[in-house]
Amino acid sequence: MRLTQGPTRAAQQTPDLAATVFGGRTRTWRESQDRVARFAAALRALGVETGDRVAILSLNRDDYHEVQLAVPWSGGVTVPVNTRWSVEEIAFSLADSGTRVLIVEHTFRTMVPGILERAPGVGTVIHVGDDVGDGEHAYEDLIARHDPVPDALRGGDDLAAIYYTGGTTGRPKGVMLSHANLLSSALGTAATEHFLVPGGRLLHTAPMFHLADGAAWVARNLVGGTHVIVPGFDPVGVGSAVAEHEVTDALLVPTMIQMLVDSPEAASYDLSSFQRVVYGASPISEAVLDRAAKRLPTAEFSQLYGMTELSPVCTILTPDDHGRDGLRRSAGRAAPHSEVRVVDDEDRDVPPGTVGEIVSRGPHVMLGYWNRPEETDTALRGGWMHTGDGGFLDEHGYLFVVDRIKDMIVSGGENVYSAEVENALARHPAVSSCAVIGVPDEQWGERVHAVVVIAPGASTTAEELRDHCRALIAGYKCPRSVEFVEALPISGAGKILKRELRAPYWETAGRGVS
Repeated sequence: MRLTQGPTRAAQQTPDLAATVFGGRTRTWRESQDRVARFAAALRALGVETGDRVAILSLNRDDYHEVQLAVPWSGGVTVPVNTRWSVEEIAFSLADSGTRVLIVEHTFRTMVPGILERAPGVGTVIHVGDDVGDGEHAYEDLIARHDPVPDALRGGDDLAAIYYTGGTTGRPKGVMLSHANLLSSALGTAATEHFLVPGGRLLHTAPMFHLADGAAWVARNLVGGTHVIVPGFDPVGVGSAVAEHEVTDALLVPTMIQMLVDSPEAASYDLSSFQRVVYGASPISEAVLDRAAKRLPTAEFSQLYGMTELSPVCTILTPDDHGRDGLRRSAGRAAPHSEVRVVDDEDRDVPPGTVGEIVSRGPHVMLGYWNRPEETDTALRGGWMHTGDGGFLDEHGYLFVVDRIKDMIVSGGENVYSAEVENALARHPAVSSCAVIGVPDEQWGERVHAVVVIAPGASTTAEELRDHCRALIAGYKCPRSVEFVEALPISGAGKILKRELRAPYWETAGRGVS
C-alpha cells in the first residue's frame, strides 16, 4: 500500500465529500486530488526526483494536507519541520537530511534567510501565502500553471518521510519511516474500532508536523471522512470548530484536554458531536480525565502510547479499559500490529510486575535513523525497537510506564531531551556545569528544570540563562525554572546522578513520570 491510495479511493468513491475544511474554505476530495496531482507536477518540474527530500514549515492548514500527499505523489520524501524550533535547529535538520526544496508558510518567512545561510543545499523555496519574495515560488501559482501528473506509486518499504526528533547527543535525529510503517500503525490502530469514526470529521489542532497528528491524518485518509483543520490550539478556536463543523474525532495531548474543559470561554460551545477523543504524548491525571468525561459525555476516551520510531503507536488503552479499576494509569496493551516486551539489560524478558526496558517489534518499527547506522543498530538490536522507556507488564499484558531510561522530558506533549538543553546552557560563559531534569508541573505534566553550577567569579540570573537558551533552541525546551547549586552529585564513574536531583521533586508525585 501507499499513502496516496486512500485519498485516491476517496476521490473515486466520495468525490463531492469535503476532504478539508479550513478557515471558511472547503475542498472536496475531487478538488484535493486534482491540486495534489498538479503540485506534484510542479515539484517534478522544479527538479524533484525519486527519493529527494521536500520539507514543509507551516502552521496547520489545508495546504499541509495537500503537500503531504503531493510529495510522495511526485516521488519525493516529506520532511515535516517543527514550527517551534529555532533557525539553527531547522537548518540543521534540512542540511542533515539533504533537503532540496523548502515549502514555507508566510508566518515563518522571516526565518528563511537564516535557514538558507545555514543550509545552502536548499535550492528552492516555495511560499504559501501572500507577498512572495525574490527567488521564491508561489504555491498557488505552481498549482495553476501545471497539469496533473500520474502518481509515482511509491509505497511499501519505500521511504515516505523523515521525522526529526530530539537527540540524546544534543542534535535532532531523523527517523526514517516507510509507507508500510505509517500505514501499518494506522491500520492496526483503526482495527481496534476505538480510533476514528468511519466517515467522520477529524479535528487537527495538534501540530501537523508532529507524528501524533500525522498518525490520525493517515488513518482518516484510510477510513474516509473529512479533515477539519485549525492553525493551532486554543480552547475557543477548538470549541468553535467542533460546534460549527460537528467534529467527531480529535487527537489531543493532555494539556490540551485540560485547557479545553477548564476554559470558561469554551464552555458556551456545543461539543456534543464528539464521539472519539484520543490522547497521548504524556499521561493524564485522574482529575483532568474525570472533568473531561463530564464536559464531553458523548465521547469515548482512548490513550495511545508510542514514539516516532514506532510510527508512532505501540499500545492502546481502550475506552472500556478506562472504566476498569487500576487501569487508567496504564498505557494499555499491545496494538494489533505491535508486539511488546519488557526486558533486562541483556534483553531477557522480566517477570510480570518487574520494571525493565520497553521494546516493540512489528511492521511499524522505523527503517532506522537517517545517516546514523550505529545508533540504528543499537536501537534495533535483535529486531526490537528499544524505546529507552522503563515500565512493566502485568499478568494480563497491560503496560505501565514508570520512568524514562533516556533523559527525556515530556512537557505539554513535546519531547525535550536534556542533552539539547544542557548543550545550550553550557555555551553561556557563566555556567561551569549543569544538569537538566524534568520535574512535576500541574499545567505541563513536566517542566524543564535546570540545575546550574556558576563558574568562579561569574554571575548570572535565571532569566538571563533562559534568554541565552532561546537564541539557540526552541522556547519550549528552555528551562522554566533554574536552581543554582555549589556542586552536582557525581557517581564513582564520574556521571551526574540525575536520580538524586529528581528525587526531592518526585517523592510526593506518586510515580516516576508525571
